[in-house]
Amino acid sequence: MANVRIVGVCGSLRDDSTTRIALERALEAATRTGSDTTTELIDLREYDLPTFDADRNRSSAGEADALAARIRAADAVLLGSPMYHGSYSSPLKTALDYCGFDEFQGKTVGLLAVSGGAFPVTALEHLRSVCRALNAWVIPHEAAIPRSGSAFEDGAFVDADLEERVATLGVRAVQYATIEPDPDSFESDQNVGAEGK
Repeated sequence: MANVRIVGVCGSLRDDSTTRIALERALEAATRTGSDTTTELIDLREYDLPTFDADRNRSSAGEADALAARIRAADAVLLGSPMYHGSYSSPLKTALDYCGFDEFQGKTVGLLAVSGGAFPVTALEHLRSVCRALNAWVIPHEAAIPRSGSAFEDGAFVDADLEERVATLGVRAVQYATIEPDPDSFESDQNVGAEGK
């Protein structure tokens, strides 16, 4: 497969973000698939994204238009988030709220979640539900990083198996970037908020 563009959206704003480290590893693996793949990390720290307001047009909401355009131009998207209160982060929620069907319908999406404690399963489940509501095709393989405080040392993975799982997410994003998507989901029929933003 040639000319595949993968973007990773980092839902962590921390300077020393383990989510960002993991997304960078997945994107690096994507570029090593032997195909003509380009990758880009979308660091939400670099965007002025006000809290989503459905009465405000995206064009007047800081840099929301620019963010949506970068996601829309991708063949596949990796969404990475720390787990906060059993779900994904508010910066990622805001970014996704400014997107809709134009950015995600029929697109391949990979999920990565990081937790300071046990496995961030609920964060992954919540992201999967959002992607289904946008008619995205979510890669079955997902990456979960528990106990992130001990999973990295000096910006590198400690566990080679965990690093391989994260790298595989990037490889799968390339492999399935042009997969025939599933039929629209029931959830998408109810998702009027994804129209026209």
